[in-house]
Amino acid sequence: MEEEIRAEFQSSGFSIGGASPEDAAQILTTLLTYCINYKMSPADLVSNWEVYYLNRQLDGLKLESSYLDGFLSHLQNEVKDRIIKEEANLHIYSSNDVDMLLSNSHADEVAFHDTPGSKQEKPPEESSNSELTPLTSDRPSSSRVAKTNADRITPFATRVNKFTQQYVLNADNAVSVPSKNAEITEDEVIRRIQPSQRCSLQVQHSQPEPGCRFMYDRMEDRFNYLEDRIRKSASLFSASGFCGEPADATLASEEKMFAVGTVACDGEGHLNEKSISLQGGVQHSRGQRVRLDLKDLDHFSLFPGQVVGIEGHNPSGHCFVASKLIDSILVSVDAQLPSAKKQAIDNESNQNSDAGTLSRALSSVIAAGPYTTTDNLLFEPLQELLSYACHKQPQLLILSFHDIFHFEILRKIQDFTQYLGNTVRVILIPSVRDAHHDFVFPQPAFDLNLPEDITHQITCLANPCLFSSNEIHFGCCTVDILKQLSGEEISRKPPVGKPGDRIGRLASHILKQQSYYPLYPPAAGVPLDFSLAKEALEISSAPDVLILPSDLAPFVKVLSLGEGSDVQKRFICVNPGRLAKGIGGGTFVELYYNEGIDKTNATIIRI
Repeated sequence: MEEEIRAEFQSSGFSIGGASPEDAAQILTTLLTYCINYKMSPADLVSNWEVYYLNRQLDGLKLESSYLDGFLSHLQNEVKDRIIKEEANLHIYSSNDVDMLLSNSHADEVAFHDTPGSKQEKPPEESSNSELTPLTSDRPSSSRVAKTNADRITPFATRVNKFTQQYVLNADNAVSVPSKNAEITEDEVIRRIQPSQRCSLQVQHSQPEPGCRFMYDRMEDRFNYLEDRIRKSASLFSASGFCGEPADATLASEEKMFAVGTVACDGEGHLNEKSISLQGGVQHSRGQRVRLDLKDLDHFSLFPGQVVGIEGHNPSGHCFVASKLIDSILVSVDAQLPSAKKQAIDNESNQNSDAGTLSRALSSVIAAGPYTTTDNLLFEPLQELLSYACHKQPQLLILSFHDIFHFEILRKIQDFTQYLGNTVRVILIPSVRDAHHDFVFPQPAFDLNLPEDITHQITCLANPCLFSSNEIHFGCCTVDILKQLSGEEISRKPPVGKPGDRIGRLASHILKQQSYYPLYPPAAGVPLDFSLAKEALEISSAPDVLILPSDLAPFVKVLSLGEGSDVQKRFICVNPGRLAKGIGGGTFVELYYNEGIDKTNATIIRI
């Protein structure tokens, strides 16, 4: 049919061109999609193109890819006008009717149990799912819309390279049951990870609570937040024994001194080596700033709001010449806990070890929104992800949202949990990009009215949060702090040594600063409420897995803190990417944590 489309355009004097033959083939594929979606013949398509061409007064007789978006809008308007003329009493849907538009329950149930590339019969118990998802409307036109959605061909549905692996961490680890045969069949690959039992779940930190009062922070809250971070860091530096007592960096002195404060920009625009200043705390320097001279440092990595310890001298009283910079002091978790709480944790861990029931092994799937493409509200990427999870059967499914979270999404997740039974847990974490939720950071958890039979399977946590499953600690923050730090950080690489990992360095700053959002002032568009930030953003203990969804390229990295010291901490940092990107698919991460990082396997998969 593509050749028929090409012939029709040529008979009308138009040519389909591009920079390469591949571009022309892509244009023909897009035009074929238009014919199928809008039920047009090649002749009808060319007739519509001629109308669009004349109305827009386009130059030349070549149809190029830059014209396709405008031509698509023209076709949509033509189809809408034709339907209105054919059905005079037709209801024109608005955003209030989006639930009814997407109430294609039959098509969703069929697609839900499909494999990513094949069909599967529906289980007998599937009929009970319909009780959870009643149709929102009995209008006759809803069936017509449902049929249209089921038959529609979208760019996402016609994508290639489905469920391909982009990156594998520790690919040599034997995380699956070994096959007796030399060859591994597709079914064995799909069912490598089978949950033997229901995983445990403990929430260590999830604040603020739903319904909290927000966006009433005062200047005093900002001051207390920054001062508290400086004071805590100064205490850690002093207790470590590696540094002297903090002094006032603004005082003129030829003697070496040690100062603690936050990095600030002494000027407009982004931070640079000429505009770096150190703002001390009230206790030691009355909150005053002093310019920093970093010429004697062979390497550093700084950003606004970072709390650092600096050793040097201030000969003139106006510029502090740094000779040594310390950006963190890693201490053990036990050192930060009160003795009573430490004893309680020790008793609990001893009981768990005696029982022998908990194992530090967990299979999980991690994804971040958006969960639908920009050209429709069919939520095809979410449907494909849940179908994949049905076959892999992870113990834990972690979803960071970035969508219009409504009846359609919740219904799909309810069906997923009921289909897999009690062996699966789902964790839902909000995002400041959610259109339906509180626009504040830190962000309270979703307040959902779930059916009683699945409340133990679906858990809603705040943004950010800290939780553990099977004694594996997870930390998650859905604000794109990596991208924001990337735009504000300045660094100097050491003259010798291996090239640095910039993304890994940015991720390490989160744990080094013991804050999910150490950047100050916050980036534009981040509704940071300082009255809630003091407790909610603090990272009291370093997690085993740090989840930081970002628009940057997806990655899974093993990072280390405290290298060269007595206390070291290795952790896995995960950026699953976005499940949907534009009109196409994105990525997600499948993680199998097995006792320790060296035996852990993680895979970045393109949806």
